[in-house]
Amino acid sequence: MGNYIIPTLPLSFEVETKAVLKQVAAAHRRLAELKGAIKSMPNASILINTLALQESKDSSEIESIITTHDELYKAQVSPSMFTSAAAKEVENYNAALFLGYNQVKKNDLLTCRTIVKIYQAIKNNTAWFRQTPGTTLKNELTQEIVYEPPQTYEEIVSHMTNLEQFINDNELCDIDPLVKMAIIHHQFESIHPFSDGNGRTGRIINILYLVLHDLLDLPVLYMSRYITHNKGTYYRLLQEVRDKNNWEEWVLFMLKGIEETSQNTTWLVEQIKTLMMQYKHRIREELPKIYSQDLINNLFRHPYTKIEFVRKELNISKPTAISYLNQLCECQNPFLQKIRIGRDNYYINTQLFNLLQNAFQGRRE
Repeated sequence: MGNYIIPTLPLSFEVETKAVLKQVAAAHRRLAELKGAIKSMPNASILINTLALQESKDSSEIESIITTHDELYKAQVSPSMFTSAAAKEVENYNAALFLGYNQVKKNDLLTCRTIVKIYQAIKNNTAWFRQTPGTTLKNELTQEIVYEPPQTYEEIVSHMTNLEQFINDNELCDIDPLVKMAIIHHQFESIHPFSDGNGRTGRIINILYLVLHDLLDLPVLYMSRYITHNKGTYYRLLQEVRDKNNWEEWVLFMLKGIEETSQNTTWLVEQIKTLMMQYKHRIREELPKIYSQDLINNLFRHPYTKIEFVRKELNISKPTAISYLNQLCECQNPFLQKIRIGRDNYYINTQLFNLLQNAFQGRRE
């Protein structure tokens, strides 16, 4: 184990190599395409639940908190439907993501205080930075200590204060924001300011930093799947920066993640938009008496809906909401599938559910 000394930011050496700048251009291009695709959605807010919930699941999965899409979707429709601690962990992550997003949009800053609030939401506690020494990071297989982060509260506060300044003061250095994001992520994970949940907190910081720089309008860049699929490389390169000062490979890895994730998310957004238009045209043609844009939005805000949601969002009576949903289930080619769980009926947008399920498993069908 090398004795890594966490640098004061900005770094004192050049990280924007020729290879990095080439990858920066590719990442920006794909990120701009994603931003444009989101803006072209009739109601972009419907992406927040579907994509952010998946980001929550995969970011938690990196740390072996695994749950199913089906349980998560049901639980988000009705919180009482949580059946596992894993689903609750993922929902906490989702809440933390939006807490951070709302703070960044409100204050145009990403502060230590906001980062602590994000962590507290993830862990559902009131803890602050680590105050007890003894924290070490170990190899999962060999249990060998690979890194020892700062041990004292004073060190952690000092490094986090510097990181906060680096995040928010654009006058400190003129490197590209995407390169800066890669540096911020490594710095945060090396400081390791919390007793647990640093990985999840760090991945939320990535998304919020892109929002802060207007590179994303909504927190929907779903990077955790890329990290999950490249977990070994991710941890190896984190450590190679500490052991070998291998910043170039680390930055290239993160930039490639932004490029690939943006491309995949753009494809998914376009597929959702196409499916929405198909539903819109079919409902307008086959069920003209119940058609409205509000109804379409309800059916795509989440793979599940229920009578109460339709009643409230369309401002209609309960019998009318039931009638609408039953008609959508009874077509020759049904728009929805009705299932009963407990005493409630839930209505599944099966085509949207299957599209999301396939996309999140890496299949394009």
